[in-house]
Amino acid sequence: MTIHAVVKSIAAALLVTLVASPALAQTEGNAQAGKGKITVCLACHGESGNDSLLPDVPKLGGQGEKYLLKQLQDIKGGVREVQLMTGMLTNLNDQDLADIAAWYGSQEIALGAVEAEKRQLGEILFRAGNADIGVAACSACHGVDGKGLEAAGYPALSGQDPGYIEAQLKAFRGGVRVNDDSSVMRDITARLSDTEIAALASYVFGVR
Repeated sequence: MTIHAVVKSIAAALLVTLVASPALAQTEGNAQAGKGKITVCLACHGESGNDSLLPDVPKLGGQGEKYLLKQLQDIKGGVREVQLMTGMLTNLNDQDLADIAAWYGSQEIALGAVEAEKRQLGEILFRAGNADIGVAACSACHGVDGKGLEAAGYPALSGQDPGYIEAQLKAFRGGVRVNDDSSVMRDITARLSDTEIAALASYVFGVR
C-alpha cells in the first residue's frame, strides 16, 4: 500500500468516526461524579491518573474522554484484554465508566523527555511518516503536539510511558490488541521494526 493510500485510509476512518459520532448514544460523563467512582482505579493509576511507575499501566490524566470511555467499554466487554483489569469493571455501568473517563480526562497530561539517541528517527516517523514503507505520519491522527483528536476519539500520546507505548504498538503489530477502528494501527505497526517502535515510543513521551 502506498503512503497516499495509507493517508486516505486514515482520513476515511476519521470521516466515518466524525459522521457517525452524533448518532451514537454515548453517555455524557460527569468529572466530579467520576472522582467518587475511581476507587477501583486508584491502586494502579492514582487520583490524577498519572501516578503509576509500572510500564504496563498507562497514564490516564489528560487523555481524551471519548477515547478513555471506549477503552473502558472495550475492556469490560472483552474486546480488549487487559489482565490487570480482569473483573474490575464488572460492577460498573455505562454512566460509571463515562464519569470515570470524564474525571481522568479533566486532569493534566504528565510530560516526559525523549532519549537523545532516539529523537531523530522518532521525530521523522511521528511528523512525516515513512513513504518507503507506506507509513503515514502519526501526527495525522494524534496531533502535531501529541494531544490526540478528541472529536474522533484518537488518543493523546504526549507524556505516555515509553514502555507502555512500545508494548501497545507491538500488541497491535502482533494482532494481540485488535480494538483499533478499521485496523488502522494494525496496518501501520505491521510495517514498523522494533527499532522504529522504540524510537516512536521514546519520542511521544517528550513530544509537546
